[in-house]
Amino acid sequence: MSDTLAQMEQRLAALAPSRLDIRDDSQLHAGHAGARAGGGHYHLTITSTQFSGLSRVARHRLVYQTLGDLMQTRIHALAIDALAPDES
Repeated sequence: MSDTLAQMEQRLAALAPSRLDIRDDSQLHAGHAGARAGGGHYHLTITSTQFSGLSRVARHRLVYQTLGDLMQTRIHALAIDALAPDES
């Protein structure tokens, strides 16, 4: 597992997810400007009670906030499927 994936998992643990899957899609974007600068492309599927009652935008903001500076340094693109337990 890459250092970035490990850091993402560690930080997202704060959301107490019942499901956490992170896929590194960086190889699909080789040569892309963000990839050249060192930022990876990831797909996140996360289920947490903390998403209950939140809009899709609010869920994404919570994920971005939780990942913090990784969003400006190690992550160039992040696709997010954020679900409440009754939606998964």
